[in-house]
Amino acid sequence: MKAKEHSEKRNSFGGSIGFVLAAAGSAVGLGNIWRFPTLAARDGGGLFLVIYLVLALTFGYTLLTSEVAIGRKTKQSPLTAYGKIKRGFGPLGIIACLIPVIIMPYYCVIGGWVLKYFVGFSTGKAKVMAQDTYFGSYISRQYEPIIFFVVFLGVSALVVILGVNKGIESFSKVIMPILVLMIIGISIFSLTLKHTDGDVTRTGIEGLKKLVIPNFDGMTVKKFIQVIVDAMGQLFYSLSVAMGIMIAYGSYMKDDVKMAKSINQIEIFDTAIAFLAGVMIIPAVFTFVGDAGMEKAGPGLIFVILPQVFTAMGSIGTVVGAIFFAMVLFAAITSSVSVMEAVVSSFMDEFKISRIKACILEGIIALAAGIAVCLGYNKWFFNIKLPNGADAQILDIMDYISNNIFMPIVAIVTCILIGWICKPEFVINEVEKNGEKMGRKGLYKVMVKFIAPILLFVLFLQSLGILNLFL
Repeated sequence: MKAKEHSEKRNSFGGSIGFVLAAAGSAVGLGNIWRFPTLAARDGGGLFLVIYLVLALTFGYTLLTSEVAIGRKTKQSPLTAYGKIKRGFGPLGIIACLIPVIIMPYYCVIGGWVLKYFVGFSTGKAKVMAQDTYFGSYISRQYEPIIFFVVFLGVSALVVILGVNKGIESFSKVIMPILVLMIIGISIFSLTLKHTDGDVTRTGIEGLKKLVIPNFDGMTVKKFIQVIVDAMGQLFYSLSVAMGIMIAYGSYMKDDVKMAKSINQIEIFDTAIAFLAGVMIIPAVFTFVGDAGMEKAGPGLIFVILPQVFTAMGSIGTVVGAIFFAMVLFAAITSSVSVMEAVVSSFMDEFKISRIKACILEGIIALAAGIAVCLGYNKWFFNIKLPNGADAQILDIMDYISNNIFMPIVAIVTCILIGWICKPEFVINEVEKNGEKMGRKGLYKVMVKFIAPILLFVLFLQSLGILNLFL
């Protein structure tokens, strides 16, 4: 009786727009904003963009289509979907569910950092926050980062508690258009910048050229392979595949929605936002910091370099900085909501509990682990070396396990399951069941059976630090 009651309560997105905006909101996160621009600038500008686009239309399309189809076909969350497809694949669902469980705490901690910088720039503390040592000193504080983390987690949980329609879909329909307008606005402003440093004058347009014009200087076979691997890794994480999210969202897609069209829209949306993130950041950083600043990625770019760029703009920079961090905050929330929903839907399907109880359970897990992440920068600080050679503490370890180990494993086994055991027709039939034609059907078959698993294995080798031995 409980299972029946639970299944009847399962909601669906109101239509294709709700699904596309929610899925795009998941894809448009911190990875697009703080990793894509740096990789593009470092890996040959236009060369990286072309490779990224080709992979988006092939590799990314294959993984995204597979997961959305699995979700809609089974009407199950990632934890239970794989076992429903094929007996014996239940453990893959456990790993797929563990990924968002691990990601949620540290993503909300980073979201708390973004919230702190938004509040700081909005209250006139931009110059203080632009100091080289500010970010390091802030995350080392014992209590303040925890407070901002809890607020960010609470907002994310509230959206998820409200449900698929009143929460995720309604939130995405409001936030995503605002987010896009903010990104476009900052991008245009970035292109108008001009700064003179001594006898050198740099402009935003010159920075844009570094982003879009292919640069083959020093290009070798080894470096070209690295560019491909970088683009593949960025796309893999950017589309939110292999972390259960697209399976969960796919399970809320109505059967009469045109899946192929919706997936194409997500591809376009994600790629466009990633490119605009580059237009927004690279010209501004180049104008005020030069080539050296474009080598920074991750927290160093968002929380150290960009605040310095904003303060160098003068009084207008404080306003631009506040808008920028508001935009990053919106992007972070849409992503954290999707990560939490993947876990909550799994708990609901597996344990046959209500959404509120599932949210409370996941909230407690995320709260405990998130506090540990915060304390990892002060009372519980330590430093170890990861297999890929990077220095790490609690947050980095969690990120490495989820992103570098579990995600490639889930993606590889999913390709084997769909490509060789269930056969590609399992997905193709789901896409075409309401009369819609799958435009890249032949490509999909080749990718899911052969090319995608090989590319994912290469990415996995890089994550383990093994690929670097050959490059």
